[in-house]
Amino acid sequence: MEEGSSYSPADDYNRPAGGEQSKTSPSTTDYLKYMAEHSGKDILSSDVEIKGSIKFQKELLIDGKVEGEINSDGVLTIGENADIRGEVKTKSITVFGKVQGNITVAERCELKAKSTLQGDLKAARLVIEEGATFIGKSEVTSGASPAKSVTGRPEIVRHDEPVKAAFGART
Repeated sequence: MEEGSSYSPADDYNRPAGGEQSKTSPSTTDYLKYMAEHSGKDILSSDVEIKGSIKFQKELLIDGKVEGEINSDGVLTIGENADIRGEVKTKSITVFGKVQGNITVAERCELKAKSTLQGDLKAARLVIEEGATFIGKSEVTSGASPAKSVTGRPEIVRHDEPVKAAFGART
């Protein structure tokens, strides 16, 4: 081995065997890309099982099993292997796996192609990809406080003209 080169036995585990490349579906590719981009974030891997409540600050990726409440003002990602059973309240969520319980988010909720949600959903923005399973009711809110939403909405202007005149009918 040359001096200055860094070799780790772990490098052998990160290469496909025999130079083979894996064949993945587009949603799996999105998921793997997301995992790579968020490698420095907090992760609960697929072999983790938690019973109880979880609170976090910034970003969390859960790929294991959680039974209990999840609360945060941060960004939550539910991985492909995840099985969540309980209430989820967070700023933003992307679901690749299974959630059985209600989800309330302040901003954006994204249900990916192979995801399953059994429960009610409340979010300011909602994206549901083709192939996602959603059993429950959804409420898409403005995300603004009541005072802001009153001034932010267009007003309905009514004219006191007879209906016949409005449609060009002869009087």
